[in-house]
Amino acid sequence: MTNKSHSTSRAAQWRPQTQAIHGGSQTSIFGETSEAMFLTSGYGYDGPEQAEARFKEEEPGYIYSRYGNPTVTMYEDRMAALEGAEDCWATSSGMAAISAALLCQLKQGDRVVAARALFGSSLYILNEILPRFGIAVTLVDGTNLDQWREALASGATTVLVETPSNPTLEILDIAKIANLSRQAGATLIVDNVFATPFFQRPIELGADIVVYSATKYVDGQGRVLGGAILGTQKFCSQVVQPYIRNTGPSLSPFNAWVLLKGMETMELRIRAQTEAAAKVAEFLSSAPGVEQVLYPGRSDHPQHTLAAQQMSGFGAIVSFNIAGGKDAAFKILNRLQLISVSNNLGDTKSLITHPGTTTHHRLTLEERAALGIGSGLVRLSVGLEDVEDLTEDLGAALGKN
Repeated sequence: MTNKSHSTSRAAQWRPQTQAIHGGSQTSIFGETSEAMFLTSGYGYDGPEQAEARFKEEEPGYIYSRYGNPTVTMYEDRMAALEGAEDCWATSSGMAAISAALLCQLKQGDRVVAARALFGSSLYILNEILPRFGIAVTLVDGTNLDQWREALASGATTVLVETPSNPTLEILDIAKIANLSRQAGATLIVDNVFATPFFQRPIELGADIVVYSATKYVDGQGRVLGGAILGTQKFCSQVVQPYIRNTGPSLSPFNAWVLLKGMETMELRIRAQTEAAAKVAEFLSSAPGVEQVLYPGRSDHPQHTLAAQQMSGFGAIVSFNIAGGKDAAFKILNRLQLISVSNNLGDTKSLITHPGTTTHHRLTLEERAALGIGSGLVRLSVGLEDVEDLTEDLGAALGKN
């Protein structure tokens, strides 16, 4: 597809839950009530003249599913409507979204400033991949505005943050970082995966670009991979589109269809999971062997006040430190009967992982320590099970019946 025609004008008048069900929907001649799945790689033309016009972007329409697909377009339009963004481009995974959002606008000699507290693969891109191409990277303590001011004083091309961060749930001041980025001439990319569009609106706070791993809460049931890059129509069409079109991190039509159906129940799921997460965090705060609980909704979280200001919900991730380090954490995880050990998150099933040996294992001990990822830290993604069953499972594993 060359010129996408988003159907967001009507959807923009709807509230988020309605957008999540109806935004971007298109109906074929058959009048189906469930979005159609177009499992095709190519498209035919009325003749060579039409093919030429589409390749020259003189006529809208589909060319090849690496460039665009009707089911993928519906997913993109719905994500844009839900986020309140002008445009969206789908990607094959969340990391494809982050890498594309960076690489599509960077060149040799450019500079990226990023918060140090990021997902392990994001840190790998910043520390290992970008420097190979002559792109400078500066990492800062994302909660320290003085460090942002100092790092951005000499200018930058783009800024990357993740809030709440994975796995320590740091909350960064999006509005203030956006203002500093703008003054430095940089675009601000926000990874909003933990908060979702229902609990945090980075574009309204000044962000230029929002990225998602749709694998997490958009699908919400552990079935498919997917991602999204959201921003202005100009940025998406002139900067992102050529990159995706020519490098190929495209979302499959089947995965797009699954994600469309996932969005329909997304708000119901994450609100129930967030309610349960708050109860689990409270339970853990007095559980034996737990040294610290990290949850933005608790008053003892270091950035609780900021979280309450820029978020309308605190999410379904709870991280906590277990006394005794890795050995004690492994013993407790091995005792769990209901909660599964998995490095994924956002599922209807509760999942738990040890970040120091999984998602952030490539970092040195010193780097993990600087991020607050101790040997006893575990990250729990709260699902949709009965919260009493979850606390009983955790209690038994921690030695509290």
